[in-house]
Amino acid sequence: MAEPREPPGVAGLPRRLLRLEGAALLALALVLYPRVSDSWWLFAALVLLPDLSFLGYLAGPRVGAWVYNAAHVTLGPIALAIAGLLLPAIQLVAVALIWLAHIGGDRLLGYGLKYEAGFGFTHLGRIGRQASPRP
Repeated sequence: MAEPREPPGVAGLPRRLLRLEGAALLALALVLYPRVSDSWWLFAALVLLPDLSFLGYLAGPRVGAWVYNAAHVTLGPIALAIAGLLLPAIQLVAVALIWLAHIGGDRLLGYGLKYEAGFGFTHLGRIGRQASPRP
């Protein structure tokens, strides 16, 4: 019986570029946010909200990865921002920017989208105590 293979994670220059993209997304969201909202209290209250998706792991790694990824992919906040611009409902744009700031900060820190193998297996490489240093 073959030993299960660790899910792949990007390394080297592509990993650094993806983390820089995260930094750029965070910076863009922080620059645009005061143009649509003056409530930094709202920002502080909502910026960690996507991390409640960790609770999906209570149902197992497959459900956990799906729920976590749904809250940490840029499609949701981009769709919310577009809806906010079209309606117009600028409050939705503010929430979308907070959400994008969270995602950008996560990527900057090396927290990527999750594989079903477990919480520590991400598209940016392994995280946690078992992670080996990436070149």
